[in-house]
Amino acid sequence: MNNITKEKFQFKALVPHISAIVIFLILTIAFLSPILEGKKLRQHDTIQFRGMSKEINDFREKAGEEPLWTNSMFGGMPAYLISVHYKSNLFKYIDKYVALGLKAPAKYVFLSFLGFYFLLVFGFKMNPWLGIIGAIAFGFSSYFFIISAAGHNTKAHALTYMAPILAGIVIAFNGRILWGSVITGIAMALQISANHPQMTYYTLLIVLVFGLVFLFRAFKEKGLVLYFKTVGVLSLAVILAVGVNFTSLWFTYEYGKVSIRGESELSSNKENKTTGLDKDYILNDYSYGIDETLNLMIPNFKGGASSGFDLKSETYKELRRNNVPNAKQIAKQSPLAYWGTQRLVSGPVYIGAVVVFLFCFGLFFVKGPYKWWLVSATLLSLMLAWGKNFMFLSDFFINYFPGYNKFRAVSMTLVIAEITIPLLAMLAVKKLLEGNYKKEEGLQALKYSFIIVGGISLFFALFPGLFYNFSAPVDEQLIASGWPAQFIQAIHLDRKHLLQTDSFRSFLFILSSSGLLLAFIKGWLKSNYVILALGLLFLVDLWPVDKRYLNNDNFESPRVINNTFLPNAADQEILLDKDPDFRVMNLTVSTFNDATTSYFHKSIGGYHGAKMRRYQELISYHISQNNMEVVNMLNTKYFILAGQNNQPVARYNPDAMGHAWFVERFIIVENADNEIAALNEIKPRYEAVIDQRFQKHVEGLNLHTDSLASIELKSYAPNYLVYESHSSNEQLAVFSEIFYDKGWKAYIDGVETPHFRVNYVLRGLRLPPGEHKIEFKFHPQTYFTGEKISLASSVLLLIMLIVLSIISLKQNKDLNLREQ
Repeated sequence: MNNITKEKFQFKALVPHISAIVIFLILTIAFLSPILEGKKLRQHDTIQFRGMSKEINDFREKAGEEPLWTNSMFGGMPAYLISVHYKSNLFKYIDKYVALGLKAPAKYVFLSFLGFYFLLVFGFKMNPWLGIIGAIAFGFSSYFFIISAAGHNTKAHALTYMAPILAGIVIAFNGRILWGSVITGIAMALQISANHPQMTYYTLLIVLVFGLVFLFRAFKEKGLVLYFKTVGVLSLAVILAVGVNFTSLWFTYEYGKVSIRGESELSSNKENKTTGLDKDYILNDYSYGIDETLNLMIPNFKGGASSGFDLKSETYKELRRNNVPNAKQIAKQSPLAYWGTQRLVSGPVYIGAVVVFLFCFGLFFVKGPYKWWLVSATLLSLMLAWGKNFMFLSDFFINYFPGYNKFRAVSMTLVIAEITIPLLAMLAVKKLLEGNYKKEEGLQALKYSFIIVGGISLFFALFPGLFYNFSAPVDEQLIASGWPAQFIQAIHLDRKHLLQTDSFRSFLFILSSSGLLLAFIKGWLKSNYVILALGLLFLVDLWPVDKRYLNNDNFESPRVINNTFLPNAADQEILLDKDPDFRVMNLTVSTFNDATTSYFHKSIGGYHGAKMRRYQELISYHISQNNMEVVNMLNTKYFILAGQNNQPVARYNPDAMGHAWFVERFIIVENADNEIAALNEIKPRYEAVIDQRFQKHVEGLNLHTDSLASIELKSYAPNYLVYESHSSNEQLAVFSEIFYDKGWKAYIDGVETPHFRVNYVLRGLRLPPGEHKIEFKFHPQTYFTGEKISLASSVLLLIMLIVLSIISLKQNKDLNLREQ
């Protein structure tokens, strides 16, 4: 073979992959077409992120370093799970190049396509054109667009690397152990870098099921030595991936123990508590109904989203007939459509009628361990998502399965089914098109799958009201607020209509898909036409459903989005105060579920899924109970209230206790229960409550009133506070700063001095008489050590990739020379 012929051959082999990238780019941009006009997606969580990260970003830009702490919300908390730039993690830079420079949400849509394509083509050696349509089936699942619309960017980002991780494992178990391990390590490093531990945890659940299924196969086939060799090399790659992200993972582990995802020290409500989140917090709001699982194939099976109806609905007509003001707005925006058991949903996890049909076809058609892996993982995903509706399994995982109780919203386990269902579906199509089966086998699998999946959808299309009356918990609230019975009846009719029309819609797609497969099995169609037709069916099925939840209406001009953070009159008044460190309680928003206040102020509230456990308990036991002594000890200097015409107004709080103060006495308590209860009894301006584990710090301390004693904040930065104190006697100072001993260190006149927790969440320090300079520095040694480990692991993993690439190129070159 001459050189020109070889080059043409090599280029020809690349054409399908280049075509795939182009097609994925076109589909991404076509679906998100407003980005071509410079518009941006308005995302709730992204807006919240801008608020909570403002102080961090400002400090980073000004000081050129990471603050690692912010006082902008919940009184103060580590920045680890908000915004930290880990510069030693070299894979952060690789991620940008893999996404071809695309920004969210286009980046995540494109990477979803690309990752699943890689799994199918390089993991399972599929025809690239089949890989392209498989990627379309996976990437257009509704869940990815629902979370993008909400602004769950880290979740979407982490999910994009789930498929490449599985690809690496499959490649390793298919005999290319080194290559598979390096791919797994790189993909795992990238996924962990995306910073959504819950998605990485669910990825590991899929891998665990894979490992168990293939362990059983290895045992049966007497291949345990090769199995454990493969697992061992893969484990080394995963260890390197962990090393690449060592700093962030260690921070998450360390902070997790004192966050709401760690165990509480309080003894109340023990039956609901776990070593992580409280059981009701894990299960109550987002447990999938068992029958709700059918919305994987019928999008509006339970009404779709917690939204309203269109202007053709019975609800709208009834509102108009009764001359209800703002009928259009009420019908379209009230959370009426959804009638499932979850509290609020943005949309269903619609995997697609065609994809679910092909998955069911694969149950009867595909043989071997891959099928049992994917079926087992899918069943586990569904049963875990049922949460409180399947308590036997939920209780087992919450109480005994490591790490499971650190995460809420169990419906998120459906991300496992999001990848396993289309994967088995595409394996079924691969086997079908390759022709390695008896015609009767294919026809039988087709018959069974059509009867099951087609039968279910047709049944609900014909008899939608046979098992349901379409009532929902929200109906009781509507009746209690005075909605007449005819309005409720109209809502029920609309819910029934949604179920019926989408059931019929799904049946038509299933009928079309089964007809397509039948035509191929009978020999009436060639494989190329089947691939093209399936690709079109995937698009026509999934695209319109995705548009229900993310469409042009979700986009706005950058100017409009930026105007979200224009200061109102209350903000402007508070910003005139030049005090660098005080807190604000904004009562015009959901105080403890909103971080927009943090854009301008240091908020007593905020929005975060991992706030400190003790601070959350302070909210529950005191702040939400209007204990103003606690609010004042948090130096809440201003309240933002609703004034005339509901416009925000600022109210100065003269009782805020300031940055720090000396107390006249202290009490020692036995445990956390007594400590939090004491805050109902003490006057924090004069008294402090101290847990007995810190008693050694105040032994022999006799406090005497000193009317001339003073302590004053002289300098503020998120990670560095400087005070000056003066007193003639030894004093106990209380600082209105959140206690966190995994990084904060106190210094008196440059000498490190132990500080301790007082008043359940604040810092205390014993001060000698005289004039002193007091410093608090946030300097977690983990960060600086971790960054060295991260850099070393990044370099080592990259060296492995480069060496393997050089060896592969050399082997190909040697092969070409032999051919000459």
